[in-house]
Amino acid sequence: MTPRILLIEDDVSAGAAFQKVLRKAGYDVRLVESGEAGLAEAVRQTFDLVLTDFKLPGLTGLELISRLRVSQPRLPIIMMTAHGTTDTVIQATKLGASEYLVKPFEADELLDLVASVVDQSRLMTERVKLGEPHSSGRALVGNSRMMQGIYKQIGRVAATQVTVLIRGETGTGKELVAQAIYQHSNRADKPFIAINCAAIPGTLLESELFGHERGAFTGAHCRRIGRFEQANGGTIFLDEIGDLAPDTQSKLLRVLQERHIQRLGGDELIPVDVRVLAATHCDLETAMREKEFREDLFYRLNGLTIQIPPLRERREDIADLVNFFLQRDARALGVESPSIQGGALSLLGEHPWPGNVRELENVVRQALLLARPFAIGVEHVKQALGQSTEASSILGAGYKEYVADLLARVQRGEEQNAYARVIADLEPELFAQAFRLARGNQGRAAQWLGVTRLKLREKLKVLGLHPKQGGEDLQT
Repeated sequence: MTPRILLIEDDVSAGAAFQKVLRKAGYDVRLVESGEAGLAEAVRQTFDLVLTDFKLPGLTGLELISRLRVSQPRLPIIMMTAHGTTDTVIQATKLGASEYLVKPFEADELLDLVASVVDQSRLMTERVKLGEPHSSGRALVGNSRMMQGIYKQIGRVAATQVTVLIRGETGTGKELVAQAIYQHSNRADKPFIAINCAAIPGTLLESELFGHERGAFTGAHCRRIGRFEQANGGTIFLDEIGDLAPDTQSKLLRVLQERHIQRLGGDELIPVDVRVLAATHCDLETAMREKEFREDLFYRLNGLTIQIPPLRERREDIADLVNFFLQRDARALGVESPSIQGGALSLLGEHPWPGNVRELENVVRQALLLARPFAIGVEHVKQALGQSTEASSILGAGYKEYVADLLARVQRGEEQNAYARVIADLEPELFAQAFRLARGNQGRAAQWLGVTRLKLREKLKVLGLHPKQGGEDLQT
């Protein structure tokens, strides 16, 4: 569904400019010119995000944020202000604003932030269906005995306050399990914030989690409220917890034990009431033996473990998963009545799936693109599997072995340009993973990759990830 944004801006020209940029990027935007009108719209209709000016006639931006947080506690809010003082930003964040933008800002900056916040909003509002292959939204699909056990565990633990450690190989659906636990908990009307611990460097991750004071480190020009403070009363999901640096592990342990946080560079102890869900694909037992992961942190996180089985151990679910992905992707690609031949489905059922459900999802999408508008056949699946297997074998094997094999093929005349081949093999996965880890934030992904936004957009278009377009400067 098209994300819906409530835009509150009393400046007519500025409102029109923001609305134009957001609509061009594919959002459904409702523009109002006062805080009172915004409150009324938020009650009358459903939105994924509120984008509001700070300075409004009558009801101020801060008053609006405070009242929205009471009436719509899960509705994320981005505040725009030309008065980017520390006090203004801190007060807005404490009242419930998810993020803020200081005017003037560029269209790309607006779109990156909106995409990131809308993604977080959907984690809170888009229900995860359990065992429903015909669902049109997000779903944990499969009715095997293993998956039935997962659903029961979710139901038993959701209403408790227990910290849950979700374990499983990459691509098995750990985030969906965390989202389902949150949605069935008694904190479902409070914030849900997901952080990928592997995607953010150590010092920046501490700032992201716990916040920082002005001057805490180079570039810390003002105080920042961390994710634990923003999630107060709700749930925080720490994905890839096994990749935490030792210093961050110690600080997280302190938070879990003492239920307060301390911003980087600050002395104030700030109480927080947050339920923690964590996930990892790492072998934490080995990491503990090798002193790479704290044993006391492991036991704090491991109130209950939910182990997600790899796809190769629940092959009876593959048919339901294929049907789910076919129906979902067909709507997005404009394919009517998608289907798959029996031989093609059997071929998918025999594959080892080292990338699990995520790999199956990509293969089904590629096969559908190759086959449309016809039924997916064996040749389509073989071609899609070949592309997937080549990429996963490169990433799964040692780079030395990959390079040695590539150069051997060049010597035999089977390849002409080793450098071009490496780029062709690795670049798509590099850009796709960076984009996913940044949760659609193009600016952040481009920074990690060391490329321009334009270069990133070009690659994402080729990969079919459909980046949102911007480009205008918003100087109002």
